[in-house]
Amino acid sequence: MRLISFIVVLCLTLVVPGLAQQVGIELGKSPLPINEYYTISVNIQDQPFKEYTPFPSIEGFKKSSKYSATKTMTVGGKTTVIRSIIQNYAALEEGEYELAPFNMTINGQTVHSDGASIEVTPMAVKASPQSPLVIVPELEAPEEAEDGLQEQQEYIEKEDNAFLSLYTSKKEVFVGEGVNVALYFYLATEDQRLLDFYDFANQIAGILKLLKQPNTWEETFEFAEITPEEVSIEGKPYLRFKLYESVLYPINLEPIKFPQLSLKMIKYKVAKTPNLLTEDRKEGYKTFYARERVIKVKELPPHPLRNVVPVGNYMLRESLSKKSVPVNKSFTYLFQVEGEGNLAAIMSPVPAAQTGLEFYPPDVRQDVTRRSGRVVGAKSFSYAVLPREPGDYNMGDALQWIYFNPGTATYDTLQANLAVTITGASNSDAMVLSRDLGSFYNIIENEDSKLVSLHLFDDIKRYTNIILLVLLVVSSFIFLKK
Repeated sequence: MRLISFIVVLCLTLVVPGLAQQVGIELGKSPLPINEYYTISVNIQDQPFKEYTPFPSIEGFKKSSKYSATKTMTVGGKTTVIRSIIQNYAALEEGEYELAPFNMTINGQTVHSDGASIEVTPMAVKASPQSPLVIVPELEAPEEAEDGLQEQQEYIEKEDNAFLSLYTSKKEVFVGEGVNVALYFYLATEDQRLLDFYDFANQIAGILKLLKQPNTWEETFEFAEITPEEVSIEGKPYLRFKLYESVLYPINLEPIKFPQLSLKMIKYKVAKTPNLLTEDRKEGYKTFYARERVIKVKELPPHPLRNVVPVGNYMLRESLSKKSVPVNKSFTYLFQVEGEGNLAAIMSPVPAAQTGLEFYPPDVRQDVTRRSGRVVGAKSFSYAVLPREPGDYNMGDALQWIYFNPGTATYDTLQANLAVTITGASNSDAMVLSRDLGSFYNIIENEDSKLVSLHLFDDIKRYTNIILLVLLVVSSFIFLKK
C-alpha cells in the first residue's frame, strides 16, 4: 500500500511543472566614498514585479531614493526581460558597517542574502549643491464631517499646510517626445499629527484610472511603498509623498489632458483644553485638489520620414569583433543607440545592400533605467556579417539611423564610422556553413536530426494519465478490501 501511494505521488510530481521564479538580490560595491550611494537591488526575470517586501535597514545608513531598471535581450529569436528595483542608501558618516543577512519575498518567493561588510571612505568628489525647490500650493477645499453632527466646543480645527500637486515637466511636447508626470502630496513637517491617509488603496486606484492616457506610450516608475521625502519650500520643511510617476510619449497630435484630481484625507481636530479624561483629537475629513493640466502636442517638422523616425536625444556606440576578416568568415558588428527617449519605439536599422557583404537579422538587447523623472538607457543591435568579396568596407555605407532631437528641434543622423578589411580571394560559391552564427548553431552537428511528432508530448501526457488512473483504482480497491 505504501509503495503504491509513493508511486502515485511520484507520478504527480513529475506531471506538475515547476513554478520556480528566477529572482535574485544584488549588493552594491564596497568600499565607497561617503558622497556616493550604497545600493541593494532585487532582480526578476521574464515577469513583472507584483509585490515585494521592504528593503532592509542598514545601521549607519539612511534610506534614500529608489528607482527601477529593465534589460531586454533578444538572442536567436528568444527574448529575455530582466527587471530590477534599486534602493539607494546614504551613509551618515565614514567608517565600517555590517549589513546583516536578510530575506526578501519577491512575488511570493523568498530570497536570501548573506549580507556584506561595507566600508565608507572620505568624500572623493565634492557634490554639487541642489537647487532649492519652489512649488506653488494648489487648490484645496475643506469638507464637512460626514456625520453632520455639531462639533463640540472643546475641539478646534487648526489650519494645515498641505496640498496636492500634479507635476508635469513640460507644457508642450513634440509627437514622441517624453514628458515626466508625477503626483505629489505635500505636508508641512510640523503638521504631521493633523492629517492622515484615508482609504488610500481604493482612492489611488481611481486616481490612476484618471491619469491613464489612451494616446500615449507610458513608462511607469514602479514602487511598492510610499515613503516621505524631506524637501524645503520657501525655506519651510515639508514631507513630500510621491503617489504616482511616469514618463509619457504621445503617439499622435491629441493633447494630453489630466482632469482635476482629488484626495480625501483624515483631518483631526484638536482639543482646546486637553486632559486625561478625553481624547486630545477628533477625526474629520478634508479633500485636497490638484488643478487640471493640458499638455499641447506639436507635429514634427516636415521630413520624408516624419511619421516613422524615433524622437529623443541619442548618441552612437559601435564596435567590430574583428577589423580584418578572411572571405567567407563571418564577423559581428554592434550598432548601439544610447540616450534618453522611448527606446521601445526604436526598430532595427535596415542595412543598405552592399556588394560583397551579407547582413543577417540582428540580436537585440535593450537596457532601460527609470530614475529622477527620466527614462534613459541603450538599445543595441548585433549584426552577423558574412563577407563574400575582398576589399575595404566602410560600415557607414551600409548603416545609418535618422532620429528627431526635440532639444534642438532638428533631425539628426547617427552614421557608422568603423571600417573592416576583407582579405583572401573571391569565392562566390563558398558554403554558408563557413559563417559563425554563434553558440546556438555550433551544436547543430551534434544534435539528432530525427523528426519528432508534434503530438509526442500529448501522447506522453495521455499515457501518464492512464497510468495514474490505473494506480488510483488499484490503490482504492486494496484500501476498500482491507
